[in-house]
Amino acid sequence: MRTKYFKRIVATFLIVFADFFPSQAQVAPSSLPQISTIQKSGTIFKLNKPNYQLSPKTGITKQHWKDAALYLLQGAFSYIHTLDDPMKFPKQAGKSYPRNESQVPTEKLEGLCRTLFIAAPLLKDNPNLEINHIKVADYYRYNIVKLTDSTSKSYIKPRSKNGGPNQNLVELGALSLSLFVAPEVLWNTLTQQQKDALAALMLSYGDGPTVPSNWKFFNIFVLSFFKDKGYTINEKLLVEYLDKSLQHYRGSGWYNDAPAYDYYSMWAFQMYGPLWAELFGKRYYPDYAAKFMANFSDVKNNYPYLFSKDGKMIMWGRSISYRIASIVPFALTGYEHDTTINYGWMRRIASGVMVQFLQHPEFLKDGVPTLGFYGPYEPAVQPYSCRGSVYWMGKAFFALLIPDNNPFWTAKENDGAWDKELMKGQVYNKLQDSSNILITDYPNIGAAEVRAWCKAKAIGASEPFRSSENYNRLSYNSAFPWQADSSNGTVAMNYVIKNKKQQWEPLRLFTFKQFANGIYYRNVVLETDTSVSFKLADMPLANGILRVDKITNNSDDSVAIRLGHYALPKLKGNIKTSHQTVKGYPVTIIDNGEYQLALVSLNGWQNNMVMQASGLHPQSAESAVINVTASIPPHKKEQVFVTLMLWKKSGEKWTNEALLPVNILSVQAQKVTVQLINAKANTAASIIF
Repeated sequence: MRTKYFKRIVATFLIVFADFFPSQAQVAPSSLPQISTIQKSGTIFKLNKPNYQLSPKTGITKQHWKDAALYLLQGAFSYIHTLDDPMKFPKQAGKSYPRNESQVPTEKLEGLCRTLFIAAPLLKDNPNLEINHIKVADYYRYNIVKLTDSTSKSYIKPRSKNGGPNQNLVELGALSLSLFVAPEVLWNTLTQQQKDALAALMLSYGDGPTVPSNWKFFNIFVLSFFKDKGYTINEKLLVEYLDKSLQHYRGSGWYNDAPAYDYYSMWAFQMYGPLWAELFGKRYYPDYAAKFMANFSDVKNNYPYLFSKDGKMIMWGRSISYRIASIVPFALTGYEHDTTINYGWMRRIASGVMVQFLQHPEFLKDGVPTLGFYGPYEPAVQPYSCRGSVYWMGKAFFALLIPDNNPFWTAKENDGAWDKELMKGQVYNKLQDSSNILITDYPNIGAAEVRAWCKAKAIGASEPFRSSENYNRLSYNSAFPWQADSSNGTVAMNYVIKNKKQQWEPLRLFTFKQFANGIYYRNVVLETDTSVSFKLADMPLANGILRVDKITNNSDDSVAIRLGHYALPKLKGNIKTSHQTVKGYPVTIIDNGEYQLALVSLNGWQNNMVMQASGLHPQSAESAVINVTASIPPHKKEQVFVTLMLWKKSGEKWTNEALLPVNILSVQAQKVTVQLINAKANTAASIIF
């Protein structure tokens, strides 16, 4: 089994790097078919004729984006042999739906409307597109009409008079957006009777209640589309939902999705707002359009820093299987026509994320993107998702609406802030206004990191994923995707506490306090026992994190605690473990051939150990993580723990200074003072609780 896995890794390496060293066949255009430049090798998307003059980092141009869209759509259409075949895909084992037959109509609707996100921009460019011997435009028109046919298995009942919001609203809102994008192909050719029937169905949902989140935009797009087509709509409700959507804005480009901050701010609010403004708002509601575009203008100054130097996104938040939808705001900056925007960086990030997934061998299964991050990963799946849900990632391809001569496509690709602003040997923090999101960039390894909201109870929760590993990690890093917790107490980038039920319980009820002098402060209590509380302080360093945490146990029992570093997947042979002591402090190091992680116990911890895990990591079946442990006596107040969580790329040597970049000057209950050691100067920092 190990040999098979090693061969797969080697094959992937050769396939990916073939793109960056074009063969003779790749640069000879005359014999290539003009319909597409796609090549496939297994499940890997391959570039043909990469353009390293325009895009020296990735080789990717707008044509390759079209190829990527077609590549994904071909997988979906491999299940379509007649116009009556639904966009229904093999169910992935686990908690995803459908879990009963009653959910199948919604599953089909998701597959139809979400794959259309990919198809609509392609059809706008090529109305005669054909895949698997099926005329793509005919397929979508036929099945859109079937939604209103009560004799069809695809029939969607109009919302009842007192009916509430449900998944049908989401998908019909998505459909209205695609109708806006390609009306010439999807709408104009329908008969008046078909248009009226579709309007009646979609308006029954759009002119109705919604969920107090990004869902308001589904109503907005339905109402806006049919107003644009001359139908009478509830304009009062449209304006109400526009006002309420704008109220979600918190500054620095971030909307709050009630209650969370995550990629929904970007692949929902910061996509819907600019597209609504461009497709409709500037003509009918210019004041609202201007407000959405003003909020959007903040994105360019903050969001790009959330991605690694080579354009990798962080695994963070729910619905992570949508993945590449996170890049759509970068393309939509093309609507701003702002000469201060580094469009070459915007495209570099967007294309980098696309490569991150489309060139990963586990990304597709059965021709369809998996529910997970790279491959199938059950801890990251939410029960509201079906297999077709993943095509929400198709939002990324609204980039194709940006004209060919727009600077988003014509600017020379570059690494943006990583070229001159973010210098090696330093660490950079950007606190986001009001949202209290902290974005950190680490030039030494080219990684980005985020700390953000998590304050949701798990007990009795209707949406328990909001308090899970999707949100409750102390931080999330582009180089180290999060690992799930296990019942035996193995934990990565969080604390777990053995509660009164003798279960290992992670921290999840965080309260942001402040960001001062490079230190991010939070308080947190244990959900099942608030007498156990923490005051946390994170100080990002050039090669890792200094943690200074104060723990109070006011309960009548001793409390066992563990803290975990980031986890490493098994990629290149066995993960190596080593132990040493530096100036009396115990050090544990793990190395997977790509990265090394080191944990140094500076104060309070009783034991360092490496925990092996199986089935917990999104990149590999096997993984390892360094945990430190301690026991807090009953009625113990203000016990301080000081921990260094460090990293390097594999192969780099650890010096004593690298393993101990700080000296502890004093540890007191209310203040810990450390000396930061660097080549320029020794400076002191105080962590004050």
